[in-house]
Amino acid sequence: MSEIDPGEPEQSKPERSPGAKFLMVLLMGFLITIPLFTVWLLNYDRQSQSETAQQSIVSGWGGQQVFAGPKIALPYQARITESLEENGKTVTRTNIVTRELLVAPDLVTLDSELNTETKQRAIYEVVVYDTAMSGTAIFRLPDDLDRYGVSLDQIDFGRAELRFGLSDARGLAGDNKVIVNGEALALQPGKGLAEAGNSGFFAFVDASSLENGTIEAQFAVRFKGNRSVTIAPHAGQTEWAVRSKWPHPSFTGSFLPEKRKIDADGFQAKYVITNLALGTSLISTEPGQEVRPMRVSDMSRYEPAFANGGSASATVDLIQPVDLYGQVDRATKYGFLIIGFTFVALLLFDLIGGVRISSVQYILVGAALVLFFVLLLAFAEIIGFALAYIVASAATIGLITAYSASVLHSWRRASLIGGLLAGLYGAIYILLSLEAYSLLIGSLLIFAALAGVMFVTRRLDWSTSLSRTKA
Repeated sequence: MSEIDPGEPEQSKPERSPGAKFLMVLLMGFLITIPLFTVWLLNYDRQSQSETAQQSIVSGWGGQQVFAGPKIALPYQARITESLEENGKTVTRTNIVTRELLVAPDLVTLDSELNTETKQRAIYEVVVYDTAMSGTAIFRLPDDLDRYGVSLDQIDFGRAELRFGLSDARGLAGDNKVIVNGEALALQPGKGLAEAGNSGFFAFVDASSLENGTIEAQFAVRFKGNRSVTIAPHAGQTEWAVRSKWPHPSFTGSFLPEKRKIDADGFQAKYVITNLALGTSLISTEPGQEVRPMRVSDMSRYEPAFANGGSASATVDLIQPVDLYGQVDRATKYGFLIIGFTFVALLLFDLIGGVRISSVQYILVGAALVLFFVLLLAFAEIIGFALAYIVASAATIGLITAYSASVLHSWRRASLIGGLLAGLYGAIYILLSLEAYSLLIGSLLIFAALAGVMFVTRRLDWSTSLSRTKA
């Protein structure tokens, strides 16, 4: 066994080929995507906590309200024939049962003004409103009532009920009035409408004038809610005028307003919805289907109401002007670009500049790039997205530039890395602002980067080690 001569210089370890280094950097980039994915999960968790906190803030105030009606419920006697097996024989029996005929108005006009305010707890806030839904409804029975299997002599007009639907009856406030044919009615809790989840209130009414005439109901219902208000139209013609000083509305649901005006002082909107568009009868012996608010955040899951047999609706969503969790989520998706561009720049210094960079140094730089998104989320909850983006990007650029000066043995080279990061963060902020062109601009950036790398490394032998090339 031969001994090593202490005076003989130690044989240097052969350096990896450019291709091997490229694969190593590719592996490091893949490993960094794991904590980047956990940042996305963290953002999702914080968003869920925010929604839970918002629900606790408005608990007892009133939910996302759905207003339906009014409708008149007329009890009538129906004959039900059924066949039964008794002692091996078929016996036919006729029973008289009490059912309800629901009558929607020929015309209903609604007017509401949403008085909004922002409730806040710690870093969470939610928009709430207080409104008075006032209007008039005109009812009459159709001339062809017999087509529905009901005759006038079957109806007990003295036991009729005028029903209103409100999805969260906890939001009902005082000063609620209902006047029918000039007579004020006493309101009773419960017996709402199916469109509002069978929640709401009603009033006993003498509907005998429906036998050969009309009923006119005037009402003013004051209730509280949060974030959105929805109506479930069901009339020959529904006219809804809504206004508010909140300057950030979004109109969703099955119908959009025919007229709208939005400015810094608030918004005004006017809906006109006809029964032909609804595709439903004004007379029914079956309850309607429940209507759920269709907010902007739900639009990705939206399906047309009539395509799946659902009920029609018109929703005014009082949105927050900045959805910081949505913006952080979109920014995180561009994390692959930032990590990829930075690693490519370091790899070029390694391959062409002659500066050897270890895998640990790549991982440390990648960790700093991932930490940017954690800082962005943490600061955005406190100071807003725009300012948080500036603070997080400045901190990350400063940290990586200082570290690169030591790794690349040159402040000049490190300044190039810092400039690259500054350009990347600036470009991504622009991409977040220009949603319509984000894919186009992002694709052009990747194309330009790939073209630059191909040009710089066009004469590089990827299969030969750098030590042999230099020799």
